[in-house]
Amino acid sequence: MPQVVRPRFAVLHGTHPAAPLPQRFRSLADRAAVEVLHRAARVLVASLPVLTDRLVEALYEQEPGYRAAIDSDRAEVWQEVHHSLRHNVGSLIQPREFRDAAHRTSRWIGEIRAEQGVPLDAVLHAFRMGGAMVWQDLVDETARRDPDDVRLLVHVAADVWNFVDEHCGIVADAYRQAERRLSWRRENQQRLMVAALLDGTARIADVGEAATMLGLPEQGRYAVLAVASVRSGGPQQPAPARPRVTLPTALPPDAGPHAAPAAGPDGPPYAAPATPLWHTGPDASFAILRLTGGPGDPGDPGELHAIADALDAPAGTRAGIGSAVDGLAALGDARRLAETALRACPASGGTVVLDEHLPDALVVSSPALGSALADRVLGPLDRLDPSDRDVILETLTAWLDADGSAQRAGARLYCHRNTVLNRLRRFEQLTGRCLTRPRDAVEVSLALAARRLLGA
Repeated sequence: MPQVVRPRFAVLHGTHPAAPLPQRFRSLADRAAVEVLHRAARVLVASLPVLTDRLVEALYEQEPGYRAAIDSDRAEVWQEVHHSLRHNVGSLIQPREFRDAAHRTSRWIGEIRAEQGVPLDAVLHAFRMGGAMVWQDLVDETARRDPDDVRLLVHVAADVWNFVDEHCGIVADAYRQAERRLSWRRENQQRLMVAALLDGTARIADVGEAATMLGLPEQGRYAVLAVASVRSGGPQQPAPARPRVTLPTALPPDAGPHAAPAAGPDGPPYAAPATPLWHTGPDASFAILRLTGGPGDPGDPGELHAIADALDAPAGTRAGIGSAVDGLAALGDARRLAETALRACPASGGTVVLDEHLPDALVVSSPALGSALADRVLGPLDRLDPSDRDVILETLTAWLDADGSAQRAGARLYCHRNTVLNRLRRFEQLTGRCLTRPRDAVEVSLALAARRLLGA
């Protein structure tokens, strides 16, 4: 190849071509150069099928990103390359007639390769390989016809390579736009799938597809975390959008799918096996938590409690963790359990693990019955002076929390155990309940929970 064309191949290695000279400095030799370029380009147009074969083979050998696409459908790649070469070589002869079509072709190639997952670097490399092959054939054809004319191509070399760079820019822009659209579509599909799983409206036939899309095992073990801000307008006031919550750190990469977290000085800390997937609802936000264990393997019974201990949330955040379920298809049940746990949270904030607060869950699951029970058991106390009533309720709560020990309840309330016993006897006299009778003790405990959680 004549020496005059060798520097043009620096473009393949990232060197930007020199900008063309302003019109007033261009030599009259440009006219002759354009004629030489057009003459060689017409020969290339006539032999486009052969040029296409060579470029497709070069892509297969030199660009790994295209190898899979060529193996999958060589004819489709051939047609794409041929279409691009036809418009681009035609643009060298008739720029005005072919410019828009060449741009559309380059944009289409950028979009289709983004959808196929071919790396952008590979697509740009393919375009530059095509530009190099076309330029080399132009030089070879000119040298074959009249070696002296090769020097004239210097006058159009910058324009040819600027044309290649222009189309690389078009391809890159179309590729990135398609990537953004695909990313938005994937994220939207993921959001819809997560919402369907948590709502319990996903079809059984779609669960396998959801598992693949979300990167979760279809038969894994899961729980749902429900999060909301502190209620400000009463116990039934809808919560605002999800507050900032930091979930526990994930398992190390070398841990297996059922690996247990490493033990700590105070027991095994929780480590989430996968990044939780969030869904924001009208009253709360929900996170899918993948747990250790699997079908037939209950996993660590203390894992949910460990999650609650490791949860990092701002003050005033209410969080409820539902019971574990088996399989993605059961996430609708897991969400309802998490909502029940959230309703059992104190109004001031905190975290409730449903499995550890089942009596409270019974109360909030049926607010009407809970309120009726509170009125029936605690209603007689409402005839007292409010301060007197609150003292009795506080004493009763402390005594139940102390497992029926008047001594420990007195220490918590800073009073003598006999004072505790006297207040309990007064409660029994006013309500007709006997705290040593198991049935009455259960009703009193549930009634206190109803008054605390429902404001009954």
